[in-house]
Amino acid sequence: MVVGLDSPDDAVVYRMDNGTLLVVTADFFAPVVDDAYTYGAIAAANSISDVYAMGGTPFLAINLAAIPSDMPPEIAAEILRGGLEKAQEAGVIVAGGHTMDDREPKYGLAVIGTVAPERLLLKGGARPGERLVLTKPLGSGIITTASRAGQAPPEALAEAIPWMLRLNRDAVAAVHATSARGATDITGFGLLGHAVEMAMAAKVRFRFWADRIPVLPDARSLAQQWLFPGGTAANEMYYKQWVTIAPHIPEEEFMLFYDAQTNGGILAAIPADEMDRFAEACHRLDQPFWEIGEVVEGEPGVEVN
Repeated sequence: MVVGLDSPDDAVVYRMDNGTLLVVTADFFAPVVDDAYTYGAIAAANSISDVYAMGGTPFLAINLAAIPSDMPPEIAAEILRGGLEKAQEAGVIVAGGHTMDDREPKYGLAVIGTVAPERLLLKGGARPGERLVLTKPLGSGIITTASRAGQAPPEALAEAIPWMLRLNRDAVAAVHATSARGATDITGFGLLGHAVEMAMAAKVRFRFWADRIPVLPDARSLAQQWLFPGGTAANEMYYKQWVTIAPHIPEEEFMLFYDAQTNGGILAAIPADEMDRFAEACHRLDQPFWEIGEVVEGEPGVEVN
């Protein structure tokens, strides 16, 4: 076992006898959108993302599904079709799986991938002097929550869905163009929660620049109405002991940095002298990114200025 329960990483990593590193993960959740096909595709992309976050290449998956007994078969089929086609986009074979009866639908994948030892990305891999980059904007949590409650305009969800559907494959390929070894994907614990995990594991301090952190436009207006999901409040309650927020940042603004994401972007620590190489790789792959902070020495934790 190379990576297991003694670290906060995104997946288990196991060394085979021939030296191959296997990356193993599983994830599933209830619908975040109403369209069955889109839900299945987002859930699959989110499940596969943990293999990418470890620097790996996914190749095999099985379905994990809870289907209400009264759900029309064609809806269940659309969920599975969405998951299958997103997995195929990632080059992943879906070979069966397991279903159970539940009152609320839930769907995701158990995924296996491989990674070369020299390409393994860890939450504890960040080093002082490196720059922090993020490859997707924040806000999917508050947008999907408000949308399900009928309190978000249709265009807000339409803006968030393509980001949730986007695989993190190209983002990690750009990271691999450098010697970076510290990365994670931003999901349920929000940017600040996952950043705390990285900083604590690496025994460094993350310094974020608030005005550079990308946020979906409609998420800001929803934040002003305080329509955050419960998970966002739970993130702030738990992780704030390791986070310092500059007093000039409004509360609704920094709560967006705790917003629980679905298939969010990759947060990576890139050596400062390799930022041009990273940017060139992103341009070649048509991969957006934002430089949002730096890794510094100091008390392990996160500060937002």
